[in-house]
Amino acid sequence: MNDTGSRILLVDDEPDILEFLGYNLIVEGYKVEKARNGAEAIRMAKTFKPDLILLDVMMPGSDGIETCEQIRRLPELKGVMIAFLTARGEDYSQIAGFSAGGDDYITKPVKPKVLVSRIKALLKRVRPGIQPEEADTVMRIGDMEIDRVKYLVTAAGVELQLPRKEFELLSLLASKPGRVMTREEIFRKVWGDDVIVGERTIDVHIRKLREKIGEKYIQTIKGVGYKFSTTSEG
Repeated sequence: MNDTGSRILLVDDEPDILEFLGYNLIVEGYKVEKARNGAEAIRMAKTFKPDLILLDVMMPGSDGIETCEQIRRLPELKGVMIAFLTARGEDYSQIAGFSAGGDDYITKPVKPKVLVSRIKALLKRVRPGIQPEEADTVMRIGDMEIDRVKYLVTAAGVELQLPRKEFELLSLLASKPGRVMTREEIFRKVWGDDVIVGERTIDVHIRKLREKIGEKYIQTIKGVGYKFSTTSEG
């Protein structure tokens, strides 16, 4: 897949970083816009319609985590990829970022070649875990309906707009009801081989899914992984 010409929105409150990142991405052929804070980023994203947002975590006003959560609630931006940029490498910060709906986590300072490589990998990951021939289908399992085109889940008659990674995780598990999926398989299909995430990332996403769809659907298989159940057992 050639991603030349893809639209990238850079969000950082430091002008030097915006200039550095913007220059290196424009040289690679990307279309780039820049924002200095979360509110400006959301306004620009609605008109620019980026394929990817590089979002700084530590910003005045709404930080990157809050901004990501707001973006994930906007239907017109549901397909955008979001990668966090931050100098903070603590595990809890990564968990917060992925929980908010982020797709990747890039620690500053980052070398131009590494940045471009990560961006190319992200732009290739279009709804991982979902095969092209399945992309236009609607799964109906018990009282749950999963629309893979609209990224919409209906559970017991209630419509749910899930963050991208929660949707992909649910869609993956529900595609093989009753089958136990290992943590390694889930990581590979939902996050991809090019993304390094903390050990607790899956657990956080599973917990949030259970809060929204109920406890009965996703069962934990201790020491192995998870499975999607169509019964109320477990």
